[in-house]
Amino acid sequence: MKAILWGLICGLIFGAGLDISHMTETQKVQGFLDIFGAWDPSLALVMAAALAVSFLGFAVARGRARPLFTRQNLWPIKAAIDTPIVAGSVLFGAGWGLIGFCPGPAIADLATGAAPVVFFVVAMTVGMVAQNLVQRRRLPPTPAGQEPALEATCG
Repeated sequence: MKAILWGLICGLIFGAGLDISHMTETQKVQGFLDIFGAWDPSLALVMAAALAVSFLGFAVARGRARPLFTRQNLWPIKAAIDTPIVAGSVLFGAGWGLIGFCPGPAIADLATGAAPVVFFVVAMTVGMVAQNLVQRRRLPPTPAGQEPALEATCG
């Protein structure tokens, strides 16, 4: 129950940060991505600040023997740049540039009830579920009663 409460608090802080920084506004995001047109570099500052805070948080977390709200750390297990990471990055970037939604801000934007946001989140969810099914088929069989070990993701 404690972990759920902290997850809720962190989610509220994250959502407020997205809204305050205007990352939930598709025009703002598309302006940031339009580097050869009417480029708006303000979101670069938001991302730099987020990276700085995350860097500090990870440094503190790595110094702890055990996480505060769960049994074990779930650090990423893969660092190589390979075909799936490049293909996924291209698809993510294309979707982000075409519609102006990033997954986190899109979920925060669900509060508006706007049809484009709802359609985007539904389509994103379908894409994630489909990819997960494909990935599970490619993994070797696991002993009965155990879940396959999928890589931790950020996002």
